[in-house]
Amino acid sequence: MTVSETNIQQISKSSYLNQSTATPAELRNALHLHGLSPAKVESFETQKKRALAQLRSKSSDIEKYIFLAWLRNTNVRLFYALVGDQLEETLPLIYTPTVGTACQNYSSIYPFLAPPGQPDGLFLSINDLPNLTQIIQNYRPYPQNPELTPQIAVITDGSRILGLGDLGVGGMGIPVGKLQLYVAGAGIDPRRTIPITLDLGTNNEDKLKDEFYLGLRQKRVGDDQFFPFVDAVIQSLTSLYPKLLIQFEDFSSEHAFQLLEKYQPTNFCFNDDIQGTGAVILAGFMNAINLAGIRAKDHKILFFGAGSAAVGVAKQLAAYFVHDHGMSEDEAREMVWLVDSKGLVTLDRGDRLAEHKLYFARKDNAGSQYPDIASVIEHVRPTALFGLSSQAGAFSEQVLKSMAGLNERPIVFPLSNPAYQAECSFEQAMIHTKGKVIFASGTAFPKYTDPNTGLISAPGQGNNMYIFPGLGLGGILAQPDTISDRLIYSAARACANALTVEERAQGLLYPVLPRIRQVSAEVAAAVVAESVAEGTARNEEAIKLVNASDKSALLKFVTSNMWTTNEVEEEITTFAPHL
Repeated sequence: MTVSETNIQQISKSSYLNQSTATPAELRNALHLHGLSPAKVESFETQKKRALAQLRSKSSDIEKYIFLAWLRNTNVRLFYALVGDQLEETLPLIYTPTVGTACQNYSSIYPFLAPPGQPDGLFLSINDLPNLTQIIQNYRPYPQNPELTPQIAVITDGSRILGLGDLGVGGMGIPVGKLQLYVAGAGIDPRRTIPITLDLGTNNEDKLKDEFYLGLRQKRVGDDQFFPFVDAVIQSLTSLYPKLLIQFEDFSSEHAFQLLEKYQPTNFCFNDDIQGTGAVILAGFMNAINLAGIRAKDHKILFFGAGSAAVGVAKQLAAYFVHDHGMSEDEAREMVWLVDSKGLVTLDRGDRLAEHKLYFARKDNAGSQYPDIASVIEHVRPTALFGLSSQAGAFSEQVLKSMAGLNERPIVFPLSNPAYQAECSFEQAMIHTKGKVIFASGTAFPKYTDPNTGLISAPGQGNNMYIFPGLGLGGILAQPDTISDRLIYSAARACANALTVEERAQGLLYPVLPRIRQVSAEVAAAVVAESVAEGTARNEEAIKLVNASDKSALLKFVTSNMWTTNEVEEEITTFAPHL
């Protein structure tokens, strides 16, 4: 094949370079595309208008998800332009809550998410162990430029998808969705991402009996096979791509903590469920404290739910009290209470506690046990209530009224996803606290209109998107060997500080979502600066900028490294002269 023929194939068949109906006439001629599409050459704006009309014509969110997936896998530029222009409308479709439904039905919809030859992600099964390196190299959805090696991978084993449990290979929707948010939120080049699902079997009987299920039809392997396989995957990835940032996502709670404990000290990685969730909730909590009017040391923080995400958030909050308020580690830990399915987590409850719960297990309960959230609230008298239980309605009318009775401005964060598993809605929180609540949720809720005054209030949303895209970009630019706890903390602090004067005046806990790229730039710059301060940064340009104490230059450096849809046009011009 000649150079010209190679370029023709790369442009005409590429989901990245494809311009579809906007391909200019002269390029159509050069690519031998005349007659293969209608004659009209459309503007990019017209393409976006049509795509949005098609999206809105779909009758269900899962149909919209399928449409957007097909668009992403056939026209990258158009997809991300549409998402960027319609961020608040499309984010709930490409990630939570719709991605939960997509994961549940993944094997049924998979053939309709991408054309043949265009992978929706990289699947690595336990049977692939002898050939992992070669299989990873097979993943080249955008082969035009071999120098564009992957910068970030999101990996799941599908064992704990959102609050939906073990979905096996259906979990692929999560790394695919997360990486779309990296692109949209922080400008990570979509060609330099790898969504990975580890297929180690499933314990979901419904999946094993489903004739359409596409994963291995076997029970999940035990730890004796799980950990060596993950080791082999990490080793293969890092040997091929030494600068690759790895994000662990939606592993079971026990495995999530074990993997983070094992790899964080030596590998360029983090866990968004534990660290990202903790950081974004910490950012909201920093701003909530200012609104609550209670001294930091006087807060009592109650978590309903004691899984990996809950403990991750709790540890971030405790670290905040140590870093910003001069408390000892023990003092900060004593500000946190955990409630699981058996009640208040105590050392003398009589059951065997999971390892990750021990850190916050209470020993000051004087032998008394508190089996439900109502009794715990009466015992603890919390100022802040966090929900990570996936138990819809757990923050009942009684619970919310109790919080309002104890506090002038109760802090209530129902963080479970999707929306139907949230502990309460914004409307319920507003009604039962008579508008006193300081609220943030893990999923989007509509605004609330007070029926008496007509006052419209907007809920906060502790969306991890405020943290992980900027954290990832900052890590990629600074190039430290590891993602330390201080880097995570710097991301949270930057997010909290990113509120504008107008947003603070409105009582918002988080910036408005349309500013996400600006927020991500602030977060990334803070991560770069902290990495330099730690002495772990290896990017000489970043080190010089930080040492020069020129924040505007650092922000310019960050934003200049954000991918935009305009870069697709620039890429095409590199091929066109050879046609």
